[in-house]
Amino acid sequence: MPAAARPRPPDSLLFYSLCALLVWLPLPLGSNRVWAWSIMELWVFLLMAAWCWLYFNNRIALPAGVGAARPVLWLFGLWLVYVGLQLVPLPLAWLARLSPEAARHWAALGEPARLSVDIKATGVALLLSLAYGLIFFLCLALVGSRRRLKTLAYTLLCSGLFQAVYGAMMSLSSLEYNFFLKKYAYIGVATGTFINRNHLAGYLELTLAVGVGLMIATLGAESNGATLKRKLLNILRLLLSAKARLRLALAMMVIALVLTHSRMGNTAFFASLFSAGVIGLILSRHATRPVLILLVSLIVIDILIVGHWFGLEKVRQRLQETSVVTEQRAEVYQYVWRQWRDYRLTGAGLGSFYSVFPRYRGADIVNYYREAHNDYLQFAAEGGLIGLGLLGLIVAASLLAALIAQHRRRDPLMRGMSFAAIMGIIAILIHSSVDFNLQIPANAATFMVLLALAWISLTLGEAGAKGLNTVKTPVCLFTAGGTNSGVQSRLPFCNASCSSQKGISAVSRFHRRPFARRKRARAPPLRLQWRDAPHPGCSEAPLTRPGRGGLSGRMSAQCLNSPYWRWDGARQAIR
Repeated sequence: MPAAARPRPPDSLLFYSLCALLVWLPLPLGSNRVWAWSIMELWVFLLMAAWCWLYFNNRIALPAGVGAARPVLWLFGLWLVYVGLQLVPLPLAWLARLSPEAARHWAALGEPARLSVDIKATGVALLLSLAYGLIFFLCLALVGSRRRLKTLAYTLLCSGLFQAVYGAMMSLSSLEYNFFLKKYAYIGVATGTFINRNHLAGYLELTLAVGVGLMIATLGAESNGATLKRKLLNILRLLLSAKARLRLALAMMVIALVLTHSRMGNTAFFASLFSAGVIGLILSRHATRPVLILLVSLIVIDILIVGHWFGLEKVRQRLQETSVVTEQRAEVYQYVWRQWRDYRLTGAGLGSFYSVFPRYRGADIVNYYREAHNDYLQFAAEGGLIGLGLLGLIVAASLLAALIAQHRRRDPLMRGMSFAAIMGIIAILIHSSVDFNLQIPANAATFMVLLALAWISLTLGEAGAKGLNTVKTPVCLFTAGGTNSGVQSRLPFCNASCSSQKGISAVSRFHRRPFARRKRARAPPLRLQWRDAPHPGCSEAPLTRPGRGGLSGRMSAQCLNSPYWRWDGARQAIR
């Protein structure tokens, strides 16, 4: 009897909805409008609600990556609590000790005193922070297989490729449209569906990092062949392979990056590529010659050929013309520094920069600055040293996880994704020194995905990975000659009562509760025993598990092919 088709996992729709969200985010002007980021928040909250329903109904389990990233999840929780505390009314005497400037502000208004001087903006920022944290968690919770990891990576690559092609076409054809709107700024340069060219450059930095990681994952030791015929066949095979298409996509994205004429965008990309390449060659114990050739070709070919044809000279010219006299950002940074000194410890409130900064800017600043054009200074001014420290720990911990994965993992896909995380994090850290990519929802959410990739590449598919095992369904060990323990259990998705007299007798147990300490002693596993004759309503299918112990048995096809049951290599179990 042929085996039944394997059903889709219950969370498949959630995973593909998450991928669709990542493609949608950059389209409506980088989601940097109230209606656009409201759609993102609603989308994410619905995904999280659906995931919680599946989890608490024992339909899905947590991958090991969630357990490994537990410190970062706690830091995200502390960040949300901290931003929430900025909205909580405090006694004026307490506030005067924490933030004297905020105390003077609320005392003058005669309203309840809070750490934030703009409670509406901080409330909006709190919801955005919650959405970003949930995107990070959903990536960890939904990407539990190599296939899903590849799908997620190619989703980001395709989204970046679309932005690159669209931005290049608009720039070269002089049509100049954003998201169904005619451009009113940055005419003549590529912006994609973003308003600001620097934000397209930041998004391309992140997606290019994923593309380079995928390219590294596809590399391997290939024979050049001993004869001319074999060499020609290998070249033809390479031109028709996925590697060639992937390399072409990367070239097109680099072209669009150059066409943005973003000084720090191009600098951050090539600097991060070089830095991540050096780090990868030092840390990776399994680096191959093709990896080195790829990194050199990306730098040399893209700079000398692609850049020469598509305007890298203009970027170089903009860099040469940059000075303290021509750049007003230097003066802005000085005034933001003054603002931070007044709100040193707890900040003026997340999202409050645009309402607080006008009190500090001088007469020489004639333009309106909604953002500080420096993410470090803006987070320090809005969140103080406490907020900046929490965010710094989140990024540092994820970067460390990517570095460890680059050193430990042998799997080319995991090494490629850890390389992508390292490169993307370094690129944004460089670019954030002069721009505000992390204030753009599309770029901030994509950055959260790269942080999650660092933890996924560290744990996915690794033997003995220590994560949170929170499956609430029984874990069953089939034995050829077990003993009846006197307790009967009913298997999910079986078309007959397996706890009948002719079914299966079992001892059921549950895994540890979520977020239980690892040091807790584990309960003995469940043992299942087939009786002489299975229930007549169950269609039998042979079940074998080769390896130590020679486990074998027979189980109904419905149960065998249920997404709830699979072999757990660590415990030789099916769930």
